[in-house]
Amino acid sequence: MAVVEFLESQRNVKPELAEWYDAFADLYQRKLWHQLTVKLDQFFSLQAGDALIQLYNNFITDFETKINPLKLAHFAVIVSRQYSDREAATSYLDTVIEKIQATRELRIEEPILYVKLQIAAFKLEKGDQKGCINLLDDGKATLDSMTDIDPSVYASYHWVSSQYHKSRQEFSEFYKSALLYLAYTSVQSLSETFKLDLAFDLSLSALLGDNIYNFGELLSHPIIKSLFGTKVEWIYYMLQAFNDGDLVRYQDLCQVHRDALVSQPALVAHEKKLMEKINILCLMEIIFRFISSRG
Repeated sequence: MAVVEFLESQRNVKPELAEWYDAFADLYQRKLWHQLTVKLDQFFSLQAGDALIQLYNNFITDFETKINPLKLAHFAVIVSRQYSDREAATSYLDTVIEKIQATRELRIEEPILYVKLQIAAFKLEKGDQKGCINLLDDGKATLDSMTDIDPSVYASYHWVSSQYHKSRQEFSEFYKSALLYLAYTSVQSLSETFKLDLAFDLSLSALLGDNIYNFGELLSHPIIKSLFGTKVEWIYYMLQAFNDGDLVRYQDLCQVHRDALVSQPALVAHEKKLMEKINILCLMEIIFRFISSRG
């Protein structure tokens, strides 16, 4: 069979992955589709690059109707990210959507939405904000019309939404969307680099976001620990100063970490706004302490 021959060829090309390809061939020939899906899921979490594209096109396509549509969407999205050409990636995802639609299974809206959200992310990468927000708006309508939605779909929606708001420097909206993304995502499943970047972006947006005066949720979130021991740990102490309404501490931090602060254009551009915010928080802290002492 062509698919088995493909696996054998991959086994010869990549002997370090021979056990994986042997397992795929065995499960495929025994038609153990669930076990094969689980094995593929493990493989996809460990591998990257053209090998995944080849595996999908020469192997998975042979039995894709046997796979849970949402899991198939998960595989397809991972594969699409391996394409260097985003136009080719989008075309590939369009064909996956057509295949899912052709299955006529129940609840295909969920996997189709998951795939479309990746297309929205690709549009945003190319600077097509309008195309991205149109897909997000459609996605929101789909989510509102469904129940028992898989967390991965919610996570994808809120992640793409957060990146859309980030591209527009809409700090409050990014902050809300990013926290919602984390509500549907295991922090342990994220890479250290990803966690650090997200922790920093969240911290920055909390400081600069309009009407964000409570930093307790972020300071207590596991993601914030990613800042410790890094060059951007200073932003954690900034959050603490704002959370405590400590104007003196904030001014001290600005002096000590001046070079780091200057390297962040958003903080430089909103220096006046930051001072106004810390003054409000300082006043709120004074009022709180006064009321507490009277009580």
